[in-house]
Order: sequence, then C-alpha cells, then structure tokens
Amino acid sequence: MTRSDAVTFEASLGCLISPALNELATQLVSVAGLHARERDVVLGATREALSRVLYSKLSRLLVLELNAARVTGRLTGEDPKKRWEQFLEISSEQPFWDDLAVHYPSLLPRIGAILRHRCRASLQFAQRWALDRQHLSGLCGGEPGELLELRFGAGDSHRAGQTVAILRSEAGQIVYKPRSLAIDIALRGFIAELAADHRGPLVIRVPEAVGFDDHGWVEFIPHRYAAGPEELREFYRGIGHWLALMRLLGGRDLHAENMIAHGESPVVVDCETLFTPKVAPFPSDYGQAVDRAAELVGGTVLNVGLLPNRGASLGWRGVDNSAVGMLPGEQPVMRQPGIVQVGSDEARIGATVVETGGVSPNHPSPQPALAEYWPYVLEGFDGMTDTLRRLDAAGVLRARLDAFAPCRIRVVPRASEVYAEIGRMLWHPVSLHKQEPARQRGFDLLKRMATNVSSAPGDPAVIDAEINDLMEGDIPVFSTLVKDGRLEGPGSTHWLPQCNLIDSTLNHWRAADFELERNMIRASLVSAYINDGWMPKQEPALLATRRGGDFDARRRQQAAKIVRGIVANAILGDDGTAQWIAPVLNQTGWSVQLLQQDVYNGISGLALLAGAYLRETSAGRADPVEGLEDLFAGMLRTLRLSEGKDKKMRQEGLKIRPPPPGGYIGVASQIWAHLVLADWGLDGGDGLERACTLAEIVPEAVALDETCDVLAGAAGAIVPLLALARRTREERYLRMASQLGDRLCERAQRKGDGAFWVHPSGPEGIGGFAHGVTGIGWALSKLAAEAGVDRHQQTAQAAFAFEDALFDEEEQNWLDLRMLPGAKTATAWCHGSVGIGLARLDLDPTLANPATRQVLRRAAAATWRLAFGWNHCACHGDFGAWELLERAITMGEGPKDLTLLHLDESLLSSLEDHGPSCGMLRDAFAPGLLPGLGGIAYQLLRMHPENGLPSILIPGGSGPPRE
Repeated sequence: MTRSDAVTFEASLGCLISPALNELATQLVSVAGLHARERDVVLGATREALSRVLYSKLSRLLVLELNAARVTGRLTGEDPKKRWEQFLEISSEQPFWDDLAVHYPSLLPRIGAILRHRCRASLQFAQRWALDRQHLSGLCGGEPGELLELRFGAGDSHRAGQTVAILRSEAGQIVYKPRSLAIDIALRGFIAELAADHRGPLVIRVPEAVGFDDHGWVEFIPHRYAAGPEELREFYRGIGHWLALMRLLGGRDLHAENMIAHGESPVVVDCETLFTPKVAPFPSDYGQAVDRAAELVGGTVLNVGLLPNRGASLGWRGVDNSAVGMLPGEQPVMRQPGIVQVGSDEARIGATVVETGGVSPNHPSPQPALAEYWPYVLEGFDGMTDTLRRLDAAGVLRARLDAFAPCRIRVVPRASEVYAEIGRMLWHPVSLHKQEPARQRGFDLLKRMATNVSSAPGDPAVIDAEINDLMEGDIPVFSTLVKDGRLEGPGSTHWLPQCNLIDSTLNHWRAADFELERNMIRASLVSAYINDGWMPKQEPALLATRRGGDFDARRRQQAAKIVRGIVANAILGDDGTAQWIAPVLNQTGWSVQLLQQDVYNGISGLALLAGAYLRETSAGRADPVEGLEDLFAGMLRTLRLSEGKDKKMRQEGLKIRPPPPGGYIGVASQIWAHLVLADWGLDGGDGLERACTLAEIVPEAVALDETCDVLAGAAGAIVPLLALARRTREERYLRMASQLGDRLCERAQRKGDGAFWVHPSGPEGIGGFAHGVTGIGWALSKLAAEAGVDRHQQTAQAAFAFEDALFDEEEQNWLDLRMLPGAKTATAWCHGSVGIGLARLDLDPTLANPATRQVLRRAAAATWRLAFGWNHCACHGDFGAWELLERAITMGEGPKDLTLLHLDESLLSSLEDHGPSCGMLRDAFAPGLLPGLGGIAYQLLRMHPENGLPSILIPGGSGPPRE
C-alpha cells in the first residue's frame, strides 16, 4: 500500500485503534524509567504500525462496503467525492463495525487479536528500553539518552505481533530485535578469529550487538557508497568472502534487505538463518537426473540469497531480490492489487503498477557495475574457501564452530510470499464472512505444498498453527538450537528430528564440489540483468586471422569438441534421464537453473542438436562423440517424463501454469522439435502424438500470456501449428493457427501505414525477428499463405512497413527502439539485421520482389560491418550472422569481395584462437541451442555443403507427411 492510501482510511480505522491505544497509554505510565515524551513516541509508533497493518487487512472490506453503500443508496452526497467523504465519516464510528460483525462474525475477534498483540509488543519494547538503555552506550557512541523517534515493522511480524524496530535516541540510531542475538554475536566472533588466519584484508562485518535471552539491541549501519574503485574491489571481494562463509555455515535468506553496503564493507544485518537443516527432497517424477540436478543447485551458494537470481513465484516473477542484485533499471514493473479511484465512491480494488527497482542500501555505488567487478567476487570466494579448508585440515575449524552450538537459529521452510498469499486470502471479505471454508482452503494449500516440497511441514498440527498465526496477522516462525535441530514451530508445535546441525552442515561443506560452486557464482551474474540485449562493456575481440589448412577436418574437430563438452557436463539419472544446470532465459529473465523443455536454451533444443549430430555422423560429415547416442535417448526420456507428468496433473484436475506459447521459449517450440525429430526418424516413434498432445495446451498458454512475439508469444505458435496441420492433415490445427492470427490482428497498434505490438522492451513497438514486428509479420505471412485470409496478410505488410520505416539511412541499419545505452541500431538475429534479412528471404526465397533484394543487401552489409567479433552464439553472435551472410553470398547480394570461403575460415579460426564465447553468458557453461554452445555446434554442422539440416533461426516446422 502507499502511505496516502493508509491516510485515506485512517479515520475509518481510528475507532478500532483508539481503545487499545488508550489502554496502552495507561500501561506505559507504570513503566519505570520511561519519560513522558518517550511514552508519546511509543504511542505514536504503535498508532502508525496499527494503522498500517489494519489497512493491509481491511482495505478490501472497506472498498466492498463503500460500493455496497453507494448501490443501496445509503450515501446521499451530491457527487462521488462527497459520497466518499460521507462513507469515511460513517465508517469512523464504532456502530459501523458492530453492524459488520453480523455479516462477518470473525472480523472483530481477529482485529482484537492484532490490537492486543501489537500493543503488548509495544509495551514490552518500552519496558526493555527503559531497563536496558544503560547497557547500550557501545552501540551508538555514548549514553543513549532519551528516545526521540521509533518505527515498528522493519520486517514481518512474528510471535504475537513482535517486529524489528528502528529507533533514534539522543546519541544516535539503534535497532531493536525481539529475538535472541546469540547467533549474531557468535558470527561476529567467528569472523574476528578468521581475520587473523586469512591471508589478506577482511572487510565483512556483522553489526555489534548487546543480547539478552529473548531480545537484543544492534548497532545501526548507515548506507554509504564506496569511495572509489579500490573500495569497490574490496566490497566485491567481501561478497566472495560472505559466499564462502555462508557455504560453510549453511546460510540462507540473505536477500537485499539483510545486507547494507557501508563503504568497502558488505555488512550482513540479519544472520539468523544459519545451519539450515538439510531435508532430502521428494522424487519429482520428472526423472532422477532432474532430482539430482535440483539437489545440486539447492546445496550450492546459489541458495544463500546473495547471488543474483530471478523469482518465479506468483507476485515475484522476474524480480531479483538478492543482496548483490536488484539492480536499478533491471527489475520488472509489477502489478499488484491496490485501491484505484481513491476519493470517489466508485473506488475499487484494481491492479496498480509498482516499481521494484531503484538503488537500495545493498548497493555500493549508484550504478553497480557487477560485470566489471564480478572477478573479485570469485577471487574473494576462492581466498576464503582456501582459508577455511586450511583450518579444517589443521583440525581447528570444527572446534571453532562449537561457539554456535547454543545459539538459536531461524529456519524458513516456506517462502514468505507463500504465507503472504494465503494470508491475503484469509483476510478476504469472503473469508471473514465464512471463516471455516477459508481456513480449510488455506490448510489444504499448505498440505498440498508439503506433498511436493519436502522442506515444508506436513503435520496437520503444525499447519493448523501456521493458519492460526496468519489469521492473526503474523508470519509463522520456526526455530531451533544449533545443537538440537528439532524445529519449534508456531503454537508450541515441533517438526523434524533432533540433529546436531554443526556436524551435518560441516559434512555437507566438506563434500562440496567447489568447481561447481565457482560455476554457480560465475553464471549467476547474468541473472542480474533482465534485458536480453545486455552485454558487458567490451570491444570486439574475437576477430581472427584465417589459418588455412584442412577446413572440413577443423570444422569437424570444433563441432565434436563442443558436443563432447555438453556430454561431459550432463547430469545423468540411473533411470536414463539427463539434465544440465546453466543460465536460462525464460519469461522472468535470466537465472541459473535446470534446463526447461524449450528449444531456445532447453532440452528440446539440445535434442535437436544431438539428433542432428548423430544424423551427420551417420552420413560421414561429423566425427563420432562417445556417449552422445545414449545421452540423446536420455534427453528424449526426460522430455517424455516431463510432458507425461504435466499431462497427468492436468487430467487429475490440478491447476498448473502452462509454459508460454512461443516458438522458441514455449510449448510451440516443443511441437516444432518433435516434428523435426519425427521427420528424421529419431523421435522414438511417438513424436507426432506428443506434438498433438502439446498442441492442446496452446489455447490456454495464449490466454494466460500477453506476449505477441515469435520468441515466447502467440506469433511463435503459428508456424509449428501449420506444420502440425500439414503433418496430420487435421484442419483444427489450421483453425488454431488462424485464431492466433486473428488475435495478433486485433492487438496490432497502427502508426501511419505501419503496425506494431506493445512489448515490455518497447511500449511503442520494437523491430526485429524474435521479439519484434518482423517476426510477427513473418508468422502472419506464413499463415496467410496457407489459410488465405486477407486480414492476416494486410497486417503482415503493415508490420513490414513499420520495420522498413526504422531503416536509418545515415547508420545504414535498422533502429533498435529499445534504446540500449550506446546502441542506436542492432545486428543480431533476435533484434536486428540478421533476423530481418533472414525473415524476408524466407518469404521470398527467389528474390522475386525487388524490395526483398534490397533488404537482403542492406542486412548483409550492416551485419558484416557491425556484427562480428563480439561472441559466437547463434542468437546474437557470429554464427547467427554467418547464416544470413552465407545466404546473401550464395544469392549474389553479399558484401563486396566477401567470399563464402573467407567467411567460413574467419569464423572457424576465431573459434580455434579464442574458444567458443557466448556473449552475455561470459565464461559460464551454457549449452543452449540459440544463446549457447549448442547453436555454435549446430551451425558448424550446417557449414558442410551437403548437410540437410533445417535452419534454427527461421523455423520451417517439418516436411510434408510421409506416405
């Protein structure tokens, strides 16, 4: 909520809050050592906190009652504003709330619980402040003196309204925490001992604390930017130190709010989630390889919370909430429910836009340059890991960890957003009207989660206690002593068996694959950047002098080398399944995770590569790679299991969000892959059937997706559906494609003679093939050629007109409307000249239209002039550009004096000199077909003049049906 919204309803909530505050005021008078002005400060902070929490619980109810009063004629004001003001006056009286209690019987008791708990917590704070302040001079540079300012609610409320509070006294600011601070004090001491052993400076910090049995006071750490490059280097080394330390101590939940940048020091201000118990995951039914890969990722530094990663859950899709990430300008615009038309009697709950970016206190500079400083993170991780391993080898480490044994830690078995969503449901007006059905629904949701997520408690008594906390406005808390391990949950419940968490955590660290950990750190950088056009600052560096020699042998050698690397990095299951861990692009942006099923950077794309390689090997055009045939079978089995599990869940009535519809990232890409493999005779005999099953998901996927583009949106599903219609001779797939064409026509925005579609990267449209108007126009043209609908062809021509208007005569290239820093035009397949040229040529392969010849000539010239030397991948690198130039040279429209031999030799020599590079993925292992190594190997196969492989840049579906 916004503060203005809260103030709007403050009068409505005042009659609920005032009696509780009056009682609190009486109780505060009896607190010895609390001054009169301090009592006012506590009362004011409590009033603000209660207004905030009650607004969050009751705003929907107030809006519902406002509209009911308007509809029934209870509001008699002369205009919407007067009627709004009249409702505020009515709702500010206690009889209004007493009347509501008839229809909402649980309302007043639950409000009463919140008021009692929060006021009791405020009283307890006041008592502790008055008693403890004499011990706090070391936290604020002198005797604290009088309490001047106070704010409750710095974080969620737990255990009957207890929250962190930030206060300002005469001596300075201090943080109050209503929990034991033994773990903070032990960690501070552990770091102090490490400083003497570590070979180099140690700038990581934990704030100084004064702790008591069940609460404590902590030094306030102000945010301060680093003074210059040297402090920035030390800061990012410190991040590496924290990663190594958290990997040892089993740290979790170190998100952006739990770390403050203070000059050269990354300061962890909340470290209660150490020594997290390891709970064996349930089998997923997606295959043992998937389960092994998930367990590997879950045990690495990626799970600490420090490293950039994109959220996938409802309400956090695409948000990077990590302590190092959350970069300004790289977060999605979120839509959250809020009150719209405030000040009118027609106010309602609607979607409000919430910015999730901005510079937050975890950043050491206004524009954090992660790409520049990331090597120092790895350096810090390696250095601290070496220190810890040296101490362990000397027999010192285990004894030092004993200092943590009596400390109380917090365990987070369910994500806070899960509790937040269920909490909102439990405070919905329908739930307040009929509490028990809502309570049962919340119980069922948490129970179902426990059947799928092993770390979530499934004991009915525990779930009941969690629901009780949520109904009273609290987030449930689970905690334990490090030496015990048995979790104490809400309502005096318990979960998990006893276990000395020091031993289990230390053993897990000793068994770590530190090269995998380094790969996770290296790969996670890309997750910080949601813009798929981002590249680190660099100059073209991959240009090479042609070597000469046996070109075909060298080509085969490079392709085999890449494929061997993909084989070697596969995670295999005993059941014959296969999986990889890598940076992955999906609708939420980039993140390090298990590969999904798509073609762009998923297992379907790798299956196309493996099938193509086996096909070329059998034809004598590629060198054999040991293990590839078995791995290919594993990919097919993995795809079969994942598609079968999703199908079964749908048949059982479980609601699962379908993948996007797109032709590269989405369900249509899987259709395309199955059809191509079926045409090659490598589908295992059921590719066509599986493609038909996937096609049934397309309408639902499109309905839930607002994207129109080829990569992930509706346009990308058209050509695979057309191919499926040809393959099966079933008209319904043609009708499905036509419906998508109609949808695209309806959503087209007009600008002069041109047409464009709103895109997250460009509200006024963008060009290019994968994301922009050229790809959508290409799909509509393909559809018009088969379905014969004039509207589709007319909209396609308008899309091309929009793209044509973007050609800049001065730049001799097409403008990139995303307006990336330092980029006016683009040359990549996904956004620029490569995709534009290939799409137009695909629609007019004989250059019958002079305009096509001009586009091809322009695209080839811009691509040769600007595209090469940045990286090698097919999506936005040299091997995507190669395909356009190969076609242009063959048709006599290539750049002057550029021969195909020259082009091929240049690319191959670059691979030999530098090794394959995948651009924004930097040194991370990235097997994907379009953005990674897979596409480089695929294009190397296509360099052979006798290859029969289809393009991966302009998907043609499959060939004609076999007789």
